[in-house]
Amino acid sequence: MTSRVTTFTEPAALRWQSVSPAAGAAMLAVLGLLSSDYVTTVLGFAFIYAIFCTGLNFFMGYTGQASFGQSAFAAIGGYGSAILCTDLGWDPVLALFATMALSGVAAVIVGYPTLRLRGHYLAMATFALGLIVYEITIEWTSLTQGYMGYAGIPPLGIVGFELPTVKHQLVALVVLALFGVAVANRLRRSRFGRALAAIAGSEPAALALGIDVARYKLIAFVIAAIYASAAGSLFAHFVGFISPEVFGVTMVVQSFTMLYLGGIGTVWGPMIGAVIVSVLPEALRGLKEMQDIAYSAILILVLIFVPRGLAGLSSLFARFRRNTEPL
Repeated sequence: MTSRVTTFTEPAALRWQSVSPAAGAAMLAVLGLLSSDYVTTVLGFAFIYAIFCTGLNFFMGYTGQASFGQSAFAAIGGYGSAILCTDLGWDPVLALFATMALSGVAAVIVGYPTLRLRGHYLAMATFALGLIVYEITIEWTSLTQGYMGYAGIPPLGIVGFELPTVKHQLVALVVLALFGVAVANRLRRSRFGRALAAIAGSEPAALALGIDVARYKLIAFVIAAIYASAAGSLFAHFVGFISPEVFGVTMVVQSFTMLYLGGIGTVWGPMIGAVIVSVLPEALRGLKEMQDIAYSAILILVLIFVPRGLAGLSSLFARFRRNTEPL
């Protein structure tokens, strides 16, 4: 009798933990539809970063590797969509998939020799990759327009049908972000995901179990690059303009803040962190000169008292409830 109750309540709790963040994302979409275009734009940026951080989490959280160069693949996606749609007249969705494929190929070419490095050496190599692509976007003016950037990028659409307003595009971004999380979660729970977890735990132990560590790390790197490329392309279509500053060091720092604040290695952590980091500065804008101090203090307090990120609060509350229950 007891075992039946246990097997019934645990999946229900897991389902609730899985459904509640998705419901929260839907509520944010409704809030954006009922608010001004400025609020809608902020939320749109949040969900674009959610897609980017979901891919970064796949490589760093699930696989336990370090990557400071995902902004390079976001730049490929953003500039690829800008060039294909603005100069060649491609459909935005077709350009989105084409740049994702291009980023995947680039990740294979770059990742095959790079991922043989470990630890700080891998982090330095990926950071160099991001800097190289950033410099290319500045110096190759005949292709990227340099600091002038690309303007007139069409909004997201398919087969001639465009999403004309930021509110329409916000709904599409929320759907795509939720789809990206669902795909990442499905891969995480598969045999492939269990192999990545073994690699994150110990690469020598994973090798002893017969796991091709180099192959699995490369696949995870490619998946993260595809997510980053999709985020860069969506940013270009959402804003309608793109320039090198978007893919600089600031993007790396902000994505890391989102990932660790939300909860690295968790399913919903990237999305939660992206929303909080994007919305919190706007919520504190009324503090004026104290805004940066309050923002930094909140981030530090969260990282101190919730080291597993905001996505780990549910398990923390569950553990507290178990400890306080009478015997």
